[in-house]
Amino acid sequence: MSLLGNLISQVARSAMNPEDAQRNPVNQRTDTRQTGGLGDILGSVLGGNGQAGGYNPQQQNHQADNGFGLDDILGGLTGGNQRGGVSSGTGGLGDILGSVLGGQRAGSSFGGKGMLIAALMPMVLSWIKRNGGLSSALSKITGMGHGDKARSWMSSDEANDNLDPNEISRLFDESEIQQVAAHTGANETEVRQGLAELLPEVMNQLTPHGNLDDENEANTEIDDIINQLSSRLGALK
Repeated sequence: MSLLGNLISQVARSAMNPEDAQRNPVNQRTDTRQTGGLGDILGSVLGGNGQAGGYNPQQQNHQADNGFGLDDILGGLTGGNQRGGVSSGTGGLGDILGSVLGGQRAGSSFGGKGMLIAALMPMVLSWIKRNGGLSSALSKITGMGHGDKARSWMSSDEANDNLDPNEISRLFDESEIQQVAAHTGANETEVRQGLAELLPEVMNQLTPHGNLDDENEANTEIDDIINQLSSRLGALK
C-alpha cells in the first residue's frame, strides 16, 4: 500500500504525456490567487475534481489507479518492460519521479505544467521531512495562523482550502523557487501557485482517515521516496 501512489502516478502520467507542453504550457501570465480543491495549476494537471477520467482527491484506494501499476509507468518511461525489476511500493514512486525528472533534465525542451508539478513533488516532500515529519509540518502551518486550512487538508470529505501563493516564501527559500523555475521553464508565479496547491493535496493524501493515525507510514514513505529519487537521479548523472 502506498499513501501517495495515486497522486504521484497521475502526475507522472501527465508529465510524460508528449502533449503536456501544448495542452498545459508553462511560462504563461498567471494571476496568483488562493484556490480551493485541486486549484488552478494542480487541477489542470490532474483533470479536475472527480470529473470523468480525472483524479479524485477523496479516492481511498492509494494504489496506482485503474490497475495500471507503477511498474507499467516505469516501463513506459524507460521504453521497456520493468515488470519484476522494480517494486511497486514506495521505491517505485521514487523511481517514477527520478525517471520523469531525469528525462526532463536530459531533454532539450521544457515540459508543461505536469512536469512542473513533478518537479515540485520532491520539493514538497523534502519540506515536510525538513520540518520534522507530517505532524510537525502541520503544526508549522497551524502556527502560521492557518489551522482551519490544515484541518481541511486532513479532512476526507472537505475540499482543500489552499495556501495563498504570496505566502509560499514563508515556507520555501527563494533560491528553491528560482531553481525549479529555471529547470522547468515556468515563471516564479506559477511555481508559487503550484506549491500552494500541491502541498495541501500531499497532506490530504498522507492523512486518508482525517487524522494522524498513518503518520509513521507517511514519514517512512516520504523518506523512501526521497532516498530512491536521489539514488536514481544520481545514477543518471
